[in-house]
Amino acid sequence: MINLSKVSKSYEGPTDGEPLNVFQNVNLELANGSSAAIVGPSGSGKSTLLNIVGALDKPTSGLVTVDNQNVPELTPQAAASFRNTTVGFIFQLHHLLPQCTVLENVLVPTQAGHTKSVHRGVLNQRARELLRAVGLSHRVQHRPGELSGGERQRVSVARALVNKPKLLLADEPTGALDRENSNNLVEILLNLQKENDLTLLVVTHSQSVAERMDQVFHLEDGTLRLQK
Repeated sequence: MINLSKVSKSYEGPTDGEPLNVFQNVNLELANGSSAAIVGPSGSGKSTLLNIVGALDKPTSGLVTVDNQNVPELTPQAAASFRNTTVGFIFQLHHLLPQCTVLENVLVPTQAGHTKSVHRGVLNQRARELLRAVGLSHRVQHRPGELSGGERQRVSVARALVNKPKLLLADEPTGALDRENSNNLVEILLNLQKENDLTLLVVTHSQSVAERMDQVFHLEDGTLRLQK
């Protein structure tokens, strides 16, 4: 599903300065239907690596293949389609639209791409089923301001899955949650991953969250190594 080969990322430094190397020669393989976590200190490049996998950023060099697609070589239009149809994103901040209901927020990704041709009734039913799966069927018509932090993050999980992606990328999904809500969210993610045969890649500072995944990688000082 995911194959990274000798992937490096750097940014231009100040005028006449040395480039800032984030990581070098990263190799990672993740099979379809499996789960993995990337851990490491703040600033080590974990989120940057996740963004490269999800076509939100480009590597400086190296090969990035996801679902048999050469991600860095995608045109802007193809990359947008890839993000909409192949990948589901979950971030530390839920980024819900405050003026929209829970159901409307889940349906936001269906407003573009291949799902525009799908009957609205089918999409509504899919969104309601996902909200039921994350325990929020009673909150369908509420707005984000009426939800707890844990509930908002569960809405973002349902939103990430509404277009039936093959890959789920989660960037510190439990970072803003207390321990109980964090445990609940991880349990939901892993259940949905198995039920939908998803590939799951999580960036986290939490070792307890990381240990729930099939594999754990550690990124530090520009190097990615297998920890578990």
